[in-house]
Amino acid sequence: MLSATAVVGRGGVSVPGSTVTTMATLPNPLPKLAADPSGGSLGLRLPAGTLLDTTDEGPWHEPLLWCAGERAVPGGWTALEPARRAGLLPVVLETGDGHGGPDRWELMPGEVSYPGDHDAEEVLAEYWEEHAEGEACPGPADAALETQDDPDAVAAGTVDALLGDGGPFKDPRLALVPARRSADIPTAIGWTGPANHEGDTARLSAVLRSWEDRFGIRVVALGFDHLLVSVASPPTTRAAAQAVAAEHLAFCPDNIHQGADPTLRAYAEHQVLNQRTWHFWWD
Repeated sequence: MLSATAVVGRGGVSVPGSTVTTMATLPNPLPKLAADPSGGSLGLRLPAGTLLDTTDEGPWHEPLLWCAGERAVPGGWTALEPARRAGLLPVVLETGDGHGGPDRWELMPGEVSYPGDHDAEEVLAEYWEEHAEGEACPGPADAALETQDDPDAVAAGTVDALLGDGGPFKDPRLALVPARRSADIPTAIGWTGPANHEGDTARLSAVLRSWEDRFGIRVVALGFDHLLVSVASPPTTRAAAQAVAAEHLAFCPDNIHQGADPTLRAYAEHQVLNQRTWHFWWD
């Protein structure tokens, strides 16, 4: 049932009939864990965990992710860093928010396209036109890379803080996903959390790729319908934060429209300006 090599786009697994146009052969290391659960052949020392290869579409032709069997604790993310050399990226999965773990999520990898086939600016402009109630699209926010810290180090520190005492997660589990870049993790597993906003997660990954380039974000956590990213270089002025907040409105309108103060100015001030994490949830 498990295959050692898959034909994939740079963001995740592809299937016949998908809209992927740029392809690359990228081995999926996860099948090796079926016979070697500790990951020794990949240079890893993994705790007990499980491979997920069944989705809402039925059995998938290879595992989509590995998920640890025990609650994630500070330091666990850093311990998984060597997996990057094997083509696996870490992410925290929230399994205690009432929806269960990824085996109960509505994963549909066969329904997503390839992130590289979408232009982030065009995607955001389309979302803006749909949700901004007639206001002119302000266009992309400027990059904030002048004083950027190392994005992967920021991600590790962010995760440790989130997993500490009093953190926001009820039952977080560390996972590994075969993907070339952090922004592609949701697409690689066929995540459908924003289904009421966007049916093709690759379009959201295209925006996340752009934020990787402009703000040093990393996808650090996924839940059934929410996503959290670390931010290595957040906006440091109100004007810059307002521009980024406009992108957030297009990307995830529920963040603003269903917030305590549903104004772009308030959201920019409290959720974007100098903030090292951006959290998105879709109703």
